[in-house]
Amino acid sequence: MPSSTLPEVLRIVSRSSPMALAQVERFRAELAVLHPEIRTEVVPVSTAGDRWPGALSALGGKGAFTKEVDAALLAGEADVAVHCVKDVPADRPLPAGTVFAAVLRRDDLRDALVHPDGLTLDQLPSGSRIGTSSVRRVAQLAVSHPQLTCVPIRGNANSRLAKLAAGEADALLLAASGLARIGEQRQISEVLSLEAMCPPIGAGVLALQCREEDTSTIEAVRGLNDEAAWRETTAERMFLHVLQGHCNSPIAGYARAERDGRLSLRGRVFSPDGKSVLDAHEWAGPLDPATLGTSVAVALLRQGARELIDSIPH
Repeated sequence: MPSSTLPEVLRIVSRSSPMALAQVERFRAELAVLHPEIRTEVVPVSTAGDRWPGALSALGGKGAFTKEVDAALLAGEADVAVHCVKDVPADRPLPAGTVFAAVLRRDDLRDALVHPDGLTLDQLPSGSRIGTSSVRRVAQLAVSHPQLTCVPIRGNANSRLAKLAAGEADALLLAASGLARIGEQRQISEVLSLEAMCPPIGAGVLALQCREEDTSTIEAVRGLNDEAAWRETTAERMFLHVLQGHCNSPIAGYARAERDGRLSLRGRVFSPDGKSVLDAHEWAGPLDPATLGTSVAVALLRQGARELIDSIPH
């Protein structure tokens, strides 16, 4: 397509946290290589999730991090939104009139432990306080390390690191990719295996959301799409959509696209105390990614996932 049809300027809307702005910089850098002629401007917004100090469930869950971004996009105040996919609710469709135009190559999807003295999870003394507000992490730690205590800690990664330094927790669990994005990977004392800590749906993936009718912007960013990450994200989000989990549901999982085109999806649902663990793992074979996501979710529903999820207050 000739470059004359591409926009001269792309306005990028994003949360205003350091992490979110670092994610925007990655998109800008990749876009500059693909289309050096396109200028970009950043439209930062403050979201309810960033402002709210309490439990996300009181705000209606993850949408707390995307509502204001969606509104700016739909109002035409910006052309593209950069989202970490794990923050975009999958139990309902994207806001009407918007689409994911591309997803960037996936970063590390594992969780990382941050401990001031570099201890690993297994080395932490009994009773150590692990700072995390993630029900997914709390449930899995209850299974693997019941001698540790989880303490709620909210805020962006920078503020959580400050709270750790202030002694509000003995260690933190954070996304390895997030720490790398803000240049704090040196703080990591252990990167946990996917077996030890199953990640959230959409971990490590950045998606570019545009208005459906804005074909010039979609055309401008489409070349940044990573096919493997797109297939993994499609399977994972359909999995979560079929399960209809809420923000207090400890649901975890990840898809993996192999170089030969095969796709697998591991999905897990936990009770908050970790005493019930449902597990399913399937290969797509000829299935498309969305069908694979549906199939793994149905396998968990057969094991009682609906009753487990519905029994958790939210």
